[in-house]
Amino acid sequence: MLLIQPVPVLALAWWWWIPIGIGGLILLICTLFVMQYFSLWLQAKLSNAPVTFFSLIGMQFRKVKPDVVVLNRISAKKAGMDLPTNQLEAHFLAGGNVSRVVRAMIAADKAKINLSWENATAIDLAGRDILTAVQTSVDPKVIDCPSVDSGKSTIAAVAQDGIQLRSKARVTVRTNIARLVGGATEDTIIARVGEGIVSAIGSSANHKVVLENPDNISKTVLAKGLDSGTAFEILSIDIADIDVGENIGAKLQADQAEADTKRYQAEAEQRRALAVAHEAEHQADAQKNRALVILAEADVPKAMADAFRSGRLGVMDYYKMQNVVSDTDMRRSIADPDDNG
Repeated sequence: MLLIQPVPVLALAWWWWIPIGIGGLILLICTLFVMQYFSLWLQAKLSNAPVTFFSLIGMQFRKVKPDVVVLNRISAKKAGMDLPTNQLEAHFLAGGNVSRVVRAMIAADKAKINLSWENATAIDLAGRDILTAVQTSVDPKVIDCPSVDSGKSTIAAVAQDGIQLRSKARVTVRTNIARLVGGATEDTIIARVGEGIVSAIGSSANHKVVLENPDNISKTVLAKGLDSGTAFEILSIDIADIDVGENIGAKLQADQAEADTKRYQAEAEQRRALAVAHEAEHQADAQKNRALVILAEADVPKAMADAFRSGRLGVMDYYKMQNVVSDTDMRRSIADPDDNG
């Protein structure tokens, strides 16, 4: 019977395992990197928008999402635009939305709108929605005036005849890409249109003229160039609804008449109170004078008694004075019979 002898395994020294372990670790890391970015690299390669492995690895170290950069580069390439990865990375690191910028540029290119990468990224970094702006530039949007957020349903204005009119307008606007950075927003358009409507109605001779030709308001407001300095271009202003409100002129006149009545009543009451005060003063003065007369009359008997004692007045003189007084009273009673009755 034959015995099979085992083949001796080549024994390696222990220090040989150190470089073998390091090499295996490096090989494992490289394999993981390759497996992580191989699909993106292959997808970019097959889409004719190649990106090197070194670029993908560098994105990872620069805290850039490689899938965002690669997929948007592929989208731009398929749309006929070649956007370098460094531009996409720079915008991503600046805090911009790479996907919306690329989609906006594709939409602008298809709509024959001149939109460069610098302008698109500047608009995006300024906080504006570049994709919505491009879409609005292609497909104009309608803005309600007043806006729903304001809580008002109509714009109230008063014609020169004092009749109030309540109107609602719809403004069709298109985004002006060139003025998007630094241009005013929709709120400015709404405020200007509302101001223009109030001014146009207020300058009308009467409310009937406005009701007969509401399009005159649109023409007047549109001719003022309300889109100046804004990010939009006003295409049309249409009066959607207009109703007759209160007679503000008559109400103001009634309020003024009531206020005048109260003022005149207050003035009359003031004059009456002043007259009463004067009368009270005169009565007080009369009472004072009467008191003085009474005091003076009280001194007469004292003076007569003193005259009797000193001999300057005799008895006959006293009787003559009494006769004169009696005669005077009789004549007064004859002249004024009412007092006598």
